[in-house]
This record gives sequence, C-alpha cells and structure tokens, in this order.
Amino acid sequence: MKKTRLYHLSLLLMLPLASPAQTDDPIVMTVAGKPVTKSEFVYSYNKNNGEDVIDKKTVKEYAELYANYKRKVQAALDAKLDTLTSYNKEFRQYRDMQVLPTLINDDDVEQEAQSIYNRTKENIGPDGLVNTSHILFMIGQNPSDSLKSAKEALADSVYYALKKGADFKTLAAEKSDDKGSAMRGGEIGWIAKGQTLPAFEKAVFSMQDGEISKPVLSEVGYHIIKVTGHKQLEPYDTLKSDIYNFIEKRRIREALAQARLKAIATSKGETTEQVMDMRSDSLANLSQDMKYLIQEYHDGLLLYEISNRDVWEKAAKDEAGLQEFYKKNKANYKWDAPRFKGIAYYTRDKKDIKAVKKSVKGQSFDKWVEILRTTFNNDSVLRIRVEKGIFKQGDNKIVDKNIYKDSNAKIREIKDFPYTDTFGKLLKAPEELGDVRALVTSDYQEMKEQEWLEELKKRYPATINEDVLNTIQ
Repeated sequence: MKKTRLYHLSLLLMLPLASPAQTDDPIVMTVAGKPVTKSEFVYSYNKNNGEDVIDKKTVKEYAELYANYKRKVQAALDAKLDTLTSYNKEFRQYRDMQVLPTLINDDDVEQEAQSIYNRTKENIGPDGLVNTSHILFMIGQNPSDSLKSAKEALADSVYYALKKGADFKTLAAEKSDDKGSAMRGGEIGWIAKGQTLPAFEKAVFSMQDGEISKPVLSEVGYHIIKVTGHKQLEPYDTLKSDIYNFIEKRRIREALAQARLKAIATSKGETTEQVMDMRSDSLANLSQDMKYLIQEYHDGLLLYEISNRDVWEKAAKDEAGLQEFYKKNKANYKWDAPRFKGIAYYTRDKKDIKAVKKSVKGQSFDKWVEILRTTFNNDSVLRIRVEKGIFKQGDNKIVDKNIYKDSNAKIREIKDFPYTDTFGKLLKAPEELGDVRALVTSDYQEMKEQEWLEELKKRYPATINEDVLNTIQ
C-alpha cells in the first residue's frame, strides 16, 4: 500500500519540545561521514517517544532507526532530489507555515483588533444598534396588482391579530415568508444603519422598544416589524475575545503576516522568497527548536521522495515481482471467512437483470466495470447502478441477502431502480493476486524497502558513540 506524503512527516505535526542552548554538544553518531549532535538526536527522540506514543523505543533502538533515517536522506541528497523545483516549492510551503507567523507579534494583532473595533464603531454611527424581528409577506420583483393586494390584506390581518394580543413569535413562525428568521420567531438580531433595505431601516430607527409597526412596504414585500432593544456598541474590552476569534476564523493574522512580508521585500528590493530564506536562517540561529524543525521538514520530504521513487511506487508497479511474491507467500493471505467476488447491482428494467450477467460472464473480473459502463450506461440515461468488489458479510446489503442469506438484511431502495441482484462467486480463499492486491503490495513494498536499506547500510556506514548515547535519558 502506497504510503502518504505525511508518513515520514508525522514528527512535524507535533509541538516542538524546548531544548536548552548548549555550549558543549558532543557527537552521538556519524552517518556517511556526517556528524549528528546529541542535541539533534535528543530533540528527535523526545518528539517520537512522548506520552501518546504506543510503540516507544529505547535510546539504543532509536539510534539505529535514526541512523537508517540519515542514510535514506543522504541517498536523496546524492540523487540531487533537493535541487528539484517541485521539492523546493513543497519544502518552502511547509517551512513557511512555521516562519511566516513570526513576522508579526502580539502587538500587531492587538493593533488590528482595535482597528476592527474602531471601524465597526464608526460604521455603526451615533444611532447605534437596534434589535429587530419581522414577519415578511413577500411579493417579489414586478408583482401583479392582485398578488400585491392579497399580500397587503394578509399583512393587515396579521397586524390586527397582533394588536389584539396574538403572539408575535408564533405568527412569525406560521406566516412569515422569511423562513430563516421564522424559525427564530421572526428574530433578525442587532442591525445598524446601512445594513438593510432603506424602507425597513427608516421604520426601524424611528421605533421605540417594544413597538410593533404597521405593515411596511419595501422592495421585497410587506414587513411587520418589532423592535426589542436599542444600544451603542459595547466597549472594546468587552468585545475583545470575540474580535480575536473573528481574526482567527477569517485568517486575518495570516493576512497581516503576508502584508508584512511584502512590505519587507519591497523595502529591501528583494523577493518574498529571499526574505523568507533569510528569516528562516535567522530563526534557526536563534532557536535550536526551530533549527531542527526546519531540518525535519527538509529531510522528511527528501525521505518521502527517495522512498517513493526507489521503493514504494516502483514496487507497486512491478507486476511480475508482485505475482512472484504472491505465489511464494500465498499461504499468508487467507481469509477468516468466505468472500463474495462479484457485483451487486440495481436496474431500471427487469430484463436488464439477466443482461448484466450475460455481458460479463466469462470476462476478466478487472474488465467488468468498463464492460458494464459501455454496455448499459454509455448514453444520457443510466440503466444500472453497480458496486463491484470482494465483499465480506456486512459490506453490502444486497450481497448479505442474496449470498450470505441474511434474512434481516434490508436493501436500500433507490428511486427508479427497483430491481436488484448479484453476480459472481463465493470464494473460500483468494484465487489470485487481485483478490488481495493491497495486502500483497504493502508486504512487497516492505520487503523491497528492507533490501534497499541493506544496500544503504553498505553504501553509508554509521558509527555510534556509545559513551555519548549512554548519557541520554
């Protein structure tokens, strides 16, 4: 099974642990002639052996794993994968996720939060906010006279019911054409001037708390409006946490950092990429944690690229090698229960039940999907709906009922496809590679990776300083 790009980058998703600055940083190992310091090793070891790790390694066990990691990275460097444009683009994306936020500080975010507050207060103006609800009788654009008269009459009748003591929320829920606010009893919420329709706004800002308006005609229809409160915008400190949440949800912090990056680049006459490179180097010199984190991005991506190129993808495409591996290890791929290899399908027409079976009978299983598509669904009308696979009991209700004879299996009904059936065969064990391809591919990749690693060990010798290693707790 092909491993994902993040398979070797899982370390990078964890929070970095603080590492004290060291003046004496002995060499814990040398791989391919390149030294690995104790601080680098400890940083990586601690991140991989935290409280949430199930398969924790001892320091000595991890030392061998880390040496192998360094061997693979060196193989990638020797293959010059770090010079690829695609690699460098991806590396910078990961690295910049850590570096970009450092271009701004808490004071910058606080200043933006206060600016948002001040702009909001200015937009609201001296008239403040009004809490409103309404019942809408919609007429739409260019209504006929009869529709307009009917809606006006309905609005008048509801208004008079309210005057006699009817409940506003109940009538809003029952009568309003604004279904969104109707679900809340007609509530719109706090509004400021400039946020709504002119006629609606004029009425709202002339009303008193608790007042219910006569029907007001706007561009969309007749509104019966209720005002439940007036207020000025709350003080900044009261709204600060909400503004900060708004900043995070709208990714304003990132926008501030991007703006700062562009400003720095412009002032220096450099590209944003050059600025980020220099910022990254500066942070690495100041913080050991940042240095090793950026190095992990760099090396982890190289590890993925070389492993995918030289092992995983190559092995997955090696059909002859997979077939040979499967034949030698067939006994390892047994099922704990029978499997149904075939299709479960729905048809529009009853006669297609037999036609489906006839079309694929005697054909290679891997060609069934294309045969069915071109035979039955090759025009604007779909004649069948099919699921193809190797099904254990519980995977598909049609298979459960027809093949596993489960009387409790309830087949999902699909409109216009009333007929269902299955076609295939029940297998006690896998017959061919395709029946267990994912498992075989994964095991074959593991074997090829071990073979590759043995070659790397010969090409890139490693020596471990046991005295230094023994000082690591």
